[in-house]
Amino acid sequence: MFKKTTLMLTGALMLSAMGAAQTTPAPTQTIAEIVSTNPDFSTLLAAVKAAGLVETLSGAGPFTVFAPTNAAFAKIPAADLNALINDPEKLKSILLYHVVVGKAMAADVIELTTAKTVNGAAVNIKVSGGKVMVNDATVTQADVQATNGVIHVIDTVLMPPANAMATPEATAAAATTAAAPTAAMAEPTETITGIISTDPDLTTLLAAVKAADLEATLIGKGPFTLFAPTNAAFAKIPKADLDALLADPAKLKAVLLYHVVAGQVMAADVVKLTTADTVNGAAVDIQVDGSTVAINNATITRADVPAINGVVHFIDTVLMPPAK
Repeated sequence: MFKKTTLMLTGALMLSAMGAAQTTPAPTQTIAEIVSTNPDFSTLLAAVKAAGLVETLSGAGPFTVFAPTNAAFAKIPAADLNALINDPEKLKSILLYHVVVGKAMAADVIELTTAKTVNGAAVNIKVSGGKVMVNDATVTQADVQATNGVIHVIDTVLMPPANAMATPEATAAAATTAAAPTAAMAEPTETITGIISTDPDLTTLLAAVKAADLEATLIGKGPFTLFAPTNAAFAKIPKADLDALLADPAKLKAVLLYHVVAGQVMAADVVKLTTADTVNGAAVDIQVDGSTVAINNATITRADVPAINGVVHFIDTVLMPPAK
């Protein structure tokens, strides 16, 4: 990799060559709507519809989509393309190989050498001669912004490795991680405790972690997976009960450790499980229903928030361990 200054210069040259504007108006369309209204994406639109992915690409995101043009699809022999359009599962796997969770602008993409796709397999990224290559495809237009992410236009359809065909679980993971943070592809800079301390949606959790004396634990090496209840989750508990819980460090610690799993379990792994043992000692149940992943009676609302020592998934309900 080049030094960051060199990369930024290369990125600037690339965007200049593409005619990208330095200042763009706020986006008004989702990724699905952009694909639907751009005549250069009519084949991609047909493929997205055939694979049943319109709703996914209309979701909250953010997503980064490497979008093949009609000319890119035209490189595939007509008979092979028709067969692919008529095979929804294989088509879905291929299309999900063009999608990365998180909003990665061109300036972010050029700092990567690989990126893991929703398909589960990774694409290779390199910068050469002012051009950005994704596998064997060239980015011909960058930073087409959408309300739920960004599109980079490419001139060749990306084909995943033969052993990397996406499963239904991968599709569920795509929807689950749709609410992942914009910087999902960036290297983490904070511990789990750091994330809790700086996110305004986790102020009640922070107070609970402090009361239970778990700050040092969640700064530790780990890795840990934390199912983090938001302020709204704690608000579901009657105030008197919550105050009593915060005043009982031993009980509070037992409850909080029921939200922690040893190891870094990303969303794509969570959806493959039916249960997970927590640090509390008791297990949580995991259910996948379409685009929803539930941990006991809590729903994951934001997934794959990376930490130096693990990963955080936000949930909408506080998990209560079974009585011993």
